[in-house]
Amino acid sequence: MNSPYSQLDVRGKLKHFLTIDGLSRELLTDILDQADGFLSVAQQAVKKVPLCRGKVIANLFFENSTRTRTTFELAAKRLSADVLNLNISTSATAKGETLLDTLRNLEAMQVDLFVVRHATSGAAHFIAAHAAPHVSVINAGDGSHAHPTQAMLDMFTIRRHKPDFTQLRVAIVGDILHSRVARSQMLALKALGVPEIHVIAPRTLMPARVEEAFGVRVFHDLREGVRDADVVIMLRIQRERMNSALLPSAHEYFYLFGLTEKRLAGARPDAIVMHPGPINRGVEMDSQVADGSRSVILEQVSNGIAVRMAIMSMCLGTQNLRGQQQEAIAHGE
Repeated sequence: MNSPYSQLDVRGKLKHFLTIDGLSRELLTDILDQADGFLSVAQQAVKKVPLCRGKVIANLFFENSTRTRTTFELAAKRLSADVLNLNISTSATAKGETLLDTLRNLEAMQVDLFVVRHATSGAAHFIAAHAAPHVSVINAGDGSHAHPTQAMLDMFTIRRHKPDFTQLRVAIVGDILHSRVARSQMLALKALGVPEIHVIAPRTLMPARVEEAFGVRVFHDLREGVRDADVVIMLRIQRERMNSALLPSAHEYFYLFGLTEKRLAGARPDAIVMHPGPINRGVEMDSQVADGSRSVILEQVSNGIAVRMAIMSMCLGTQNLRGQQQEAIAHGE
């Protein structure tokens, strides 16, 4: 019998999506392929397919994130699911109800899938371990641990521009130490066969032994780290880091690690620039780069809906309706 923490069901199909760690290249590629099929939904007059009609999806966001929550909500609605958004600040949890009590009450409402964002690492795993057998859980970000759907929308965006992962050099710049996005990105890039991953950060924001843990190369100089990169991923610097001993100031960080056109010139001429958002302009990068021809940041947002549609449909078992999916998309249903 599968462990309660297993992401796969007894048939080896996706049941939960909690972390990239342990997932095969074949499964990650299947997610990207499924997402390809959903891209055209946004171009239809009626932006919906009936794959998850009758399913109930609950967004449990214990931590603010307008962009992630809205793309999950749009993804669920485009699959024709019923969507429940729990307002944590006014919920029973805020009044003292335990997380498990909240879970049990929502299960009594016949919820099929929980999308969970929480400031505590491991929260999504905890909910998956205690959820009813028919319920799936998707991790929308937990503490500094993982943000697997962000990583997959990033992989999808990269593949749209650079189809062969095995030929890429990818540079990730920013707060590697605290970034759940960076951890999930490194795992996904390695699983998909990227041979060279550079992580670039001040020494105070670089995890110890990250080279051994993730098979990456460490740089503390931005120009050296992005040299000949095919993809440059900038990470958001949390405001609290700027006011702590980890960074001297936002101005100093931008001076040393902010991406400008001059610094980007060291990457390959066709390199793309990515950012999970929201951007701190003048801290992680300047506006000339953020709005420039090599930026795919807004494309990442659009791609996030298709990727989350794919992951939701796979967790709910509706990816087996592949033929129906294509037919529904083709007819704009």
